[in-house]
Amino acid sequence: MDIHFEEGMLSPSAADMRPEPPNSLDLNDTHPQRIKLTAPNINLSLDQSEGSVLSDDNLDSPDEIDINVDELDTPDEADSFEYTGHEDLNKDSGQESESIPEYTAEEEREDNRLWRTVVIGEQEQRIDMKVIEPYRRVISHGGYYGDGLNAIIVFAACFLPDSSRADYHYVMENLFLYVISTLELMVAEDYMIVYLNGATPRRKMPGLGWMKKCYQMIDRRLRKNLKSFIIVHPSWFIRTILAVTRPFISSKFSSKIKYVSSLSELSGLIPMDCIQIPESIIKLDEELREASEAAKTSCLYNDPELSSTEKDIDLKLKEKA
Repeated sequence: MDIHFEEGMLSPSAADMRPEPPNSLDLNDTHPQRIKLTAPNINLSLDQSEGSVLSDDNLDSPDEIDINVDELDTPDEADSFEYTGHEDLNKDSGQESESIPEYTAEEEREDNRLWRTVVIGEQEQRIDMKVIEPYRRVISHGGYYGDGLNAIIVFAACFLPDSSRADYHYVMENLFLYVISTLELMVAEDYMIVYLNGATPRRKMPGLGWMKKCYQMIDRRLRKNLKSFIIVHPSWFIRTILAVTRPFISSKFSSKIKYVSSLSELSGLIPMDCIQIPESIIKLDEELREASEAAKTSCLYNDPELSSTEKDIDLKLKEKA
């Protein structure tokens, strides 16, 4: 049977005359081109039959495949591929990689100032200085009296925190440690405490437990060297507290307590040059003095009705104190 081949198709004779694919590179051509090499058929069976990868014929490289590596066309620098995806990503997003900020020496010093380590009663305590910062004026040094280093320690109750604070107990605990540690630093020999009670509302007055704890935590040396405890502008509330705490304190300490009704009376007992009196206490002292003078004047003119009015004013001012 005759088989007709269409135009463009190779006849069987033409297929037989097709040249075999080259197995070497023509390196003498003036215009070298890249030529694909066809791989020989490989039998992947594991026996050593003909055509197998384990066959003896395939163990040695054929001599006719002679390639000079130095003459091969290799890619130049322009053809090299560099991955720049990370840089392009930063450029597209417009963001630069952020580094972790370093902990500077100034920040470290500032952080150390937020806490103070003290030793009270042979125990190490830490004070939160940040939380008590607004109340540090509650205790101050008022100079010296007499001969030697007899210190005057001023305690202004008007600078105490308000009991309505949510963290009131935490603040008072740290303030207590601050007062005790500061007292130990200020006192070298004998000393006295001037307690400014005036212009302090009831909500700022320290509780009985806090005052009892202060007395118990004071070092024995400090309790022994305390010569006087002066209370300026005493109110009925503070008198009551001291009366209640009397069973918890020694009779020697009770004998050191003195009540002073005015700043002028205080100036007759100790030097006032270095004592910082808050403005609210100075204003209260002036009001009390004016009320007292008005009461004396009313008594002088024998006006019992006016005298009664002035006594009421004096009583209200003392309750305010």
